[in-house]
Amino acid sequence: MISDFTEHIQTVLRVLPDRPGVYQFFNEEKNIIYVGKAKNLRNRVSSYFSNFSQHTGKTRLMVRQITDIQYIITASDLEALLLENSLIKKYQPRYNINLKDDKTYPHIIIKQEAFPRIFATRQPEEHSTEMYGPYANVGAMRSVLNLIKQLYKLRTCNLNLSEENIAKGKFKVCLEYHIGNCKAPCVGLQSRSDYDESIAQIRRILKGNLRELSRHLQTKMMESAAEFRFEDAQLIKERLEELEKFRSKSVVVNNDMEDMEVYAIQSDPGTAYITYFRVSDGAIIQAFTNEIKKKLEETDEELLVFAILELRRRFQNPAKTIVVPMEIELPVEGIRILVPKLGDKKKLLDMAETNNRFYVKDKQRQLAIKDPERHTDRILEQMRKDLRLTELPRHIECFDNSNFQGDYAVSACVVFRDAKPSKKDYRIFNVKTVTGPDDFATMEEVIYRRYNRMLMENSELPQLIVIDGGKGQLGAALNSLEKLGLRGKVAIVGIAKRLEEIYYPGDSLPLYIDKKSESLKVIQHMRDEAHRFGITNYRKRHQKGLIKTELHGIEGIGEKTAEALLFHFRSVKRIKEASREEIAEVIGPAKAAIVTNYFQQNDPPQT
Repeated sequence: MISDFTEHIQTVLRVLPDRPGVYQFFNEEKNIIYVGKAKNLRNRVSSYFSNFSQHTGKTRLMVRQITDIQYIITASDLEALLLENSLIKKYQPRYNINLKDDKTYPHIIIKQEAFPRIFATRQPEEHSTEMYGPYANVGAMRSVLNLIKQLYKLRTCNLNLSEENIAKGKFKVCLEYHIGNCKAPCVGLQSRSDYDESIAQIRRILKGNLRELSRHLQTKMMESAAEFRFEDAQLIKERLEELEKFRSKSVVVNNDMEDMEVYAIQSDPGTAYITYFRVSDGAIIQAFTNEIKKKLEETDEELLVFAILELRRRFQNPAKTIVVPMEIELPVEGIRILVPKLGDKKKLLDMAETNNRFYVKDKQRQLAIKDPERHTDRILEQMRKDLRLTELPRHIECFDNSNFQGDYAVSACVVFRDAKPSKKDYRIFNVKTVTGPDDFATMEEVIYRRYNRMLMENSELPQLIVIDGGKGQLGAALNSLEKLGLRGKVAIVGIAKRLEEIYYPGDSLPLYIDKKSESLKVIQHMRDEAHRFGITNYRKRHQKGLIKTELHGIEGIGEKTAEALLFHFRSVKRIKEASREEIAEVIGPAKAAIVTNYFQQNDPPQT
């Protein structure tokens, strides 16, 4: 059972993401004892602990040694497979099987020769070939090779097609030429430049640039259809669908990539989180996330430079290329700093940033479990900073109006304490003084009523008031605070355009909160609650209003009687169609006579 393991392990298991990736188990000496892959990290890792008694003796022995768990998020389970392969070869964990070299997976080869051949192999000759891979999905690899063969008509023979041999006429065309699979460069029917152009396009495809090939296939498909060669068009369509499913290579492995370091960073008011990848021989062989406590108002650029220098010293990495998400000035000679926008390096940076985000989320969730008070204070401090407040907003109230063309107008007030809903403090206001759909007047009335009562009852005022609306609603709320002598004593903001704009009193320009900020998440939750609470109560009032318009015009029939009739018959139409005896069973014979007589006089049956 999970409850039998340490509190730290239990906490980590609770916050694992539902994402593919690679997990690493550490023992008490901080050594990696096992590396595994998972389509779903939460389910896979949890299974070691929840089904402990069902494991073999060796697995139980390993699980008892686990003191920490770390993981790396990947974009797919195929990438997880390749990354697992890299990490096992790097660390040789005690409980993993011994892996051989990259020949466990096939490569696609471009042979370095005149008129290069392209083929798959598990035994690449590194000094005389270009290698792409390794490929975990052999079927996908064969699919792309078939596509290349169909589109580019390359040679498959192993002849020495030197210019001298071709000029001497040593070769003759073979069956591949006659059936249209080769353009016969061996006898000079295809030029070297034309062949090399095909190879250049294939290189782009193997590096992941599938857009060009997709456009080519689509053009060929349309041409075939226009010429009524529908079977050919269907075949190309099927190839195109295969291509869409294909992932030519993993971002985890690329043999053409030089050794490098990849860094990602994000920070909150007190801490910066730096994720580090070490890439060697085209594979990620090390992943690490470090925390840096801020002392002053250091920028992300300053913190990143500090982290790079420290981590390079710690891991003794001689890589000359560093990939980062922003321009920095690193006081080290001979180092190339890259901020990629596209390609393999950008994919690696994206993976590092994804892992960084999940690491921070997990830390926050663990903090919420272990120390909820500290977790709350951190969120409130972030809100104080983002919203430019003078104190922590421990008590926040948010207002939202609901009406339909001014009828049955209500305004909802939801209360959050320590960034969480306090539903017992929610209030609904039935608007009394406003006629018609007037959001500004409604807001002015409700704000005055709410805080006038709180002043009369000597209740604690909130540190922040949130108005669902722009400058107009905010101005109306300020009018009421002015009348009550509270303007400037309670912080108030207006939220408009899907929470993208925050308006402040006296400031014509709005503030935009970072969409990833926890402050925005709290405000979104608050606004959703206010909208839900307001709509729910508006519907109740509206429904009650409909009952009155239909039945309360009958003299002698009260609200409870009308509700009883509607509850039983479900609609006024059915009440009209019911007999006096059926109605009497619900409200008694005397009131039944009043109802039936009224409908007979005011709604006679059609003839």
